[in-house]
Amino acid sequence: MKNLGFGLMRLPALDKDDPAKVDVEQVKKMVDLFMEKGFTYFDTAWMYQGFASEGTAKTALVERYPRDSFTLATKLHAGFFDSLEDRDKVFNAQLEKTGAGYFDYYLLHGIEQAMYPKYEKFDCFQWLLDKKEKGLVKHPGFSFHDTPELLDEILTKHPEMEFVQLQINYLDWESPWVHSRACYEVARKHNKPIVVMEPVKGGTLASVPEEVEKIFKEYAPDQSVSSWAIRFAASLPGVMVVLSGMSDIQQMEDNLSYMEDFKPLTEEEKELCFRAADIINGKIAVSCTGCSYCTEGCPKHIAIPQYFSLYNEDMREKLEDKGWTVNYTNYDILNSKFGKASDCIACGKCESVCPQHLPIIENMKKVAAHYGK
Repeated sequence: MKNLGFGLMRLPALDKDDPAKVDVEQVKKMVDLFMEKGFTYFDTAWMYQGFASEGTAKTALVERYPRDSFTLATKLHAGFFDSLEDRDKVFNAQLEKTGAGYFDYYLLHGIEQAMYPKYEKFDCFQWLLDKKEKGLVKHPGFSFHDTPELLDEILTKHPEMEFVQLQINYLDWESPWVHSRACYEVARKHNKPIVVMEPVKGGTLASVPEEVEKIFKEYAPDQSVSSWAIRFAASLPGVMVVLSGMSDIQQMEDNLSYMEDFKPLTEEEKELCFRAADIINGKIAVSCTGCSYCTEGCPKHIAIPQYFSLYNEDMREKLEDKGWTVNYTNYDILNSKFGKASDCIACGKCESVCPQHLPIIENMKKVAAHYGK
């Protein structure tokens, strides 16, 4: 299996404000190109694309290719079951939505300290092994967003898990919140193959400050900025596949251009990545990856990731020179469809599901103050 995976999480949309309205015809073209180049790993989940991702996988992939020609991964998230029976309801619905018959990789989704007890309470690890025994899952594993200590605890208790999915990128490598390096080292200690998620950190490492782009372009003029991020993750020993949430055919073509005949980063190139990380970390205001886990349960329907994206752009600007940016208008446009940042009631539902463990409530106050001028 080639080590680039197609993450079906940020698919091309017909309506940018409604992720469920997927541009399926473009996805088909992307799938065709991906398969044509010999790549076979596809990653989806129950709630991706406004719950439309698994159905898109059926239409664009499963119904158009022999089942043994690709590998499909999906997940069970703790937010969508509250009983032993619920686990099977979700799983059976996923089989129906994808039409896949079985899943090559199945993950307990986004394990962290707050969710881990629920997976244990409902015996989800054994449940997943039972699915494997029945031939409905080939490889059981889990994705993880927390401390290396908790990861070590889980892998020690559940050595039967065959792989682990981790957020790894050069920006988060030494992050005290994401723990990319430390979690990677724990997975290696337990000899678990690693699937990498968020290698480009939700697009952050595809649109970098000018001085970072200059560093990369001076070294390799023909390579895209995002290629450095994906190659960084793919160069790590033990990494089985790197997921990229490709949003259009151009992103697909770019990724394939350097991953089809993959060459690991040299030590000099790795140092350039860490140099870039130092610069970017000094400029970014909110380390949001745009996963949108926070929006599903927001009682005020606030467009949290979109507001953080606008805010980050403005914080990189010299606002004292401009006084106004187009993002003030963009913010008002979003307000016509979603709640304002100032509508936040600090219920904490967003923070309880944030994989990055961001202080969303405090950051919403900053956004509200900035755009409330």
